[in-house]
Amino acid sequence: MTDPTFSAVLWDMDGTLVDTEPYWMNAETRLVTAWGGVWAHEDALQLIGSPLERSALILQSRGVDLTTEEIIATLTDQVMGRLAESVPWRPGARELLLDVREAGIPTALVTMSFRRMAEQIAGGFAPYLNGLAPFDAIIAGDEVEHGKPHPEAFLRGAAALGIDPTDCVAIEDSEFGVAAAVASGATTVAVPSHVPLPESHAYTLWTTLAGRGLDDLAALHARRAA
Repeated sequence: MTDPTFSAVLWDMDGTLVDTEPYWMNAETRLVTAWGGVWAHEDALQLIGSPLERSALILQSRGVDLTTEEIIATLTDQVMGRLAESVPWRPGARELLLDVREAGIPTALVTMSFRRMAEQIAGGFAPYLNGLAPFDAIIAGDEVEHGKPHPEAFLRGAAALGIDPTDCVAIEDSEFGVAAAVASGATTVAVPSHVPLPESHAYTLWTTLAGRGLDDLAALHARRAA
């Protein structure tokens, strides 16, 4: 392994570490249909990576007569219930996180999901990280003023680690998340899950994290800094 050229990794959660998007889609469909509305797969795809407050507004426009807080709580409860039964890890995510942690590299979880769900996912890593904590900081959707694609969450993640965002690698899967990571100044890796992303000079596109390691992250960051 080469010496890392970066100082920290900022991880997205939904769609990047865990493939929870089908859980969210199912929860959205159940909620909209319960209020007599129709919710198609294409509708659900538009919410991927979006702040939950924005998602709630769209669901309200489809006839869900609940407050924003009630909608978020309902969706989160359903997804967390599914996660308690089975955690759908994304290919290569646990292995890469283990590589990062064993190398002593700081990490932050940067997610638009609320903290209670982020902590549930973080706790699920325990059997896979040889006793190491998965993250040094968690920045959750209920703790930021501006959700993705605004860079606030990534900037706060870097700040919580005491590291300049330009010295970080950010790993994301969605259009909103990638835009936020790029805007923060971090070297950005896009690993799309349910919605394809185009090639771009602003980020590096990988089809999967499987087989990726520290050398790959270091090479990307070094190339960007050159």
